Amino acid sequence: MDIFDSVIDQRHLHLQDGLNFFKADAFPTINPVHWLTSHFAVGGWSSLQRLSGMLTAHMTSIAPRNGFTWHPHRGLEIYTYVIEGELYHEDTTGGKGVIGAGEVQRMFSGYYIEHQELNRSDDEARVIQIWFAAEPKYMGLGPHYEQVKLSDMRSYAVGDAVVRDIIGPQGATDSHVDARLTAAVLAAGGQAEIELPKRGEDLFLYFVQGNGSIEGADLNEEVDLYDVVVATPAGETAVVAAGTQTLTYLSFYLPSFVPKS
Repeated sequence: MDIFDSVIDQRHLHLQDGLNFFKADAFPTINPVHWLTSHFAVGGWSSLQRLSGMLTAHMTSIAPRNGFTWHPHRGLEIYTYVIEGELYHEDTTGGKGVIGAGEVQRMFSGYYIEHQELNRSDDEARVIQIWFAAEPKYMGLGPHYEQVKLSDMRSYAVGDAVVRDIIGPQGATDSHVDARLTAAVLAAGGQAEIELPKRGEDLFLYFVQGNGSIEGADLNEEVDLYDVVVATPAGETAVVAAGTQTLTYLSFYLPSFVPKS
């Protein structure tokens, strides 16, 4: 089966007002070259295309001593969250650095930027990359780069989870997008409620590390890597429980994208 066969086999995702849960295999995983594997939850070949201004949210696994050499971007704000390993970044603004596990990179392309993303280590690198369409009011800004360490992010407790703000009013990044993004880390055996979106928002939640379960009204599911929750303010909250491993999930609060009845 090639990558285009896997696209054809994907079933259409029906989003309902409330809480929606989807297993990872509802979305395509592609392996276009020997050193790269990607799981596209949003964008690419996924049934979930653009969610408001968010164009993609996907896992990328890069084999040791491989990566993306110099290439251009236009009209994007790109976030890279490193889950495992490390990634070397260099761009034409002079921005450069090694992004380690738990760190976040933000790159604003403006009208044009070139960069490279390389796994120079002897271990696999696994990252979540998120692309937003740059909002017109910010397009006059020049391209620029930002890297934020985990220790520099504001943290707070939600149940047993440690939550950090990446994008938003309290976010650690100097973002130029209309969204909120948090990263929640739930230790093995811990529990936490999912924070529902505010009025005018919908939630896209991506499980990116570990395992566990999710339980709510009419919902009782095992949770594994790359499962997805989509929720509206009308949803009933659900409780996430970590299993035998630490469970990490990213919560994207975006301008409403779910059709309302």
